[in-house]
Amino acid sequence: MTPLPQAGPPVTGGPLQDLPPLVFAEECDRLRDRLAAVARGEAFLLQGGESARSFGGTTADSVGGILRTLLQMAVVLTYAASVPVVKVGRVDFGRVDFGGPTGSGDPGSHRLRRMYEASATTLNLVRAFGIGGHADLHQVHEWNRGFVTDSPARRRYTELADGIERSLRFMHACGVDPKEVHTVDFFAGHEGRRLDYEEALTRTDGRTGLPYATSAHLLWTALPGREADGEHIAYLSRIHNPVAVELGPGADPDTVLACVDRLDPDRVPGRLTFIARMGAGAVRDRLPELVRKAAGEGAAPAWVCDPVHGNTVRTADGRTACDFDALLDEVRGFFEVHRACGTHAGGIHVALTGDRADGDRRGARLDRAQSLDLAFLVAEMMGERA
Repeated sequence: MTPLPQAGPPVTGGPLQDLPPLVFAEECDRLRDRLAAVARGEAFLLQGGESARSFGGTTADSVGGILRTLLQMAVVLTYAASVPVVKVGRVDFGRVDFGGPTGSGDPGSHRLRRMYEASATTLNLVRAFGIGGHADLHQVHEWNRGFVTDSPARRRYTELADGIERSLRFMHACGVDPKEVHTVDFFAGHEGRRLDYEEALTRTDGRTGLPYATSAHLLWTALPGREADGEHIAYLSRIHNPVAVELGPGADPDTVLACVDRLDPDRVPGRLTFIARMGAGAVRDRLPELVRKAAGEGAAPAWVCDPVHGNTVRTADGRTACDFDALLDEVRGFFEVHRACGTHAGGIHVALTGDRADGDRRGARLDRAQSLDLAFLVAEMMGERA
């Protein structure tokens, strides 16, 4: 990753409008270009992270664990399927209960400031990880530390890492040492739930005069629940970032087309991503008509599968956990639908932790071993598609 300007230390006492941007318009444009390749079937999007992070959860260890897991998944996908992988981490504090109004000096405003500061800390950790040697492909075996010794995912990954090391030694012997081996681009995304926060961090780009959300590179919202003429869609229509919409099993083709018309009227690849979270029981029935409707109207979205949130179960003690078998089945269904429709299965969006395998203690998120198992499955499907 090219060194980037830092957001700087937390600034106290002023409104969010006066604070430095967390991301920059040039970075957002670069992500749009890469998502255009995803929409064309020339790249694959891997997006992951924790969807309900608390302010206190922003530590170097927790962020580093998630980034290492994403890197491992990306290596599996790239090496096995021979396509570039666009990596987007979820930096999302928007589910924290703010409560009350958000005027200057009130508790809600204070918590918005804390969200900004936590996001700045996380993004600086991500940037340091990307350029500080941690993401160097020569560390491909080092990323495997912390796995349970007899984990099937560890064994499969070790074999793949051995192959990568042999390739790197061959490249070195040939005098080839591209910078991409040593650094990595990570982008940041989150659900734009707090419009007062997003509006306060919207900036006009001095190069183009266009407005950008500077809270993250990629923002998204959900349907149904927020219709195509709702305030969240209206905000996303005004910014020049790449944007996304989550589609549940209740989404209908006309609403999806209305989203396309509102968010991507010029049908520009890279502008719009649809995140399908149908559940294993609905993906094969509900997704095809949405895909065909969009394609029939000349839309060029990137299609991404979120297989975690639609496949949860309630445990005996009342916790929510992911049904991993159902998750895998939804991913299979997602690829089957796009194969049948002649469109591209563009990526996966996964709630995950950086922790080693620990059963379902973490709830509706994948642990490290499950994340790698999923990556190997997706790599096999991508190979079949190729």
